[in-house]
Amino acid sequence: MSFSTDLKEEMSKIENLSNKENVKYELMGYLISSNISEEKNKIKFSTENEYNINRFARLLSNSGIENYQISMQGKLFVITTNKPKIEIENLTSEQMKYVIRGAYLGAGSINNPENTYHLELSLQKPEYAKKIVEGLKQFDIKSNIIKKKKEYAIYLKDGEEISKFLALLGANKSVLKFEEIRVQREMNNKVNRLVNCETANMNKTMNASIEQIEAIRKLKESGKFEKMDETLKEVAELRLKNPNASLAELGKMLKEPVGKSGVNYRLKKVIEFGK
Repeated sequence: MSFSTDLKEEMSKIENLSNKENVKYELMGYLISSNISEEKNKIKFSTENEYNINRFARLLSNSGIENYQISMQGKLFVITTNKPKIEIENLTSEQMKYVIRGAYLGAGSINNPENTYHLELSLQKPEYAKKIVEGLKQFDIKSNIIKKKKEYAIYLKDGEEISKFLALLGANKSVLKFEEIRVQREMNNKVNRLVNCETANMNKTMNASIEQIEAIRKLKESGKFEKMDETLKEVAELRLKNPNASLAELGKMLKEPVGKSGVNYRLKKVIEFGK
């Protein structure tokens, strides 16, 4: 299964349904999600996830709502019931936590974190989206809102923010898996940066060496080589014999060794002499 499916399955199995208040606010979260459609006094919730439809049904039952029907429409599980009243005004942070959980179960998704960091949940109305964003701020989680056709999506693109969001949902196994992937990605990125840096340095060294060798050969062909100072001729001959050597390595080969900057200075002088 995908990371997103595993996450929803884990959340659907969280056992907090004996607490009527938690049930009430998690149900409110589902009801404000974009996967709820209204028809007269009825609402429909649809999902491809069997665990998710069972979770919603249990929330209804534990809220005293028994007159609901579950059906299949293609690959979708659809639950139909009378429209409950939505109450998400003046909530405490603890109550909002359950609203956020329900909203994510209702219409949330997360990309495979091995590829990219992107989590979002879709809501029916802008006021619902603003409520969720304000609720997330109470838990120090930064999020943004974007309008998508008739929906309002809240999204997170930062790995740390997503990790905090998953912890808020109570998805402990998914948090551990996400963090494991995040650490591995950061390690891979560091290795790639180092490799790229070393490759760039190697290319820079090779290009400089080619320029130096070309200048030295022209000096020899023009007869100017013998007119140079002995220290310049010595480093020039070493460069011709050791085209792949670094400046530091060339410096150690000199009769009187000098450092990298000393070799660089002399080779620049060689190039200038040929101009």
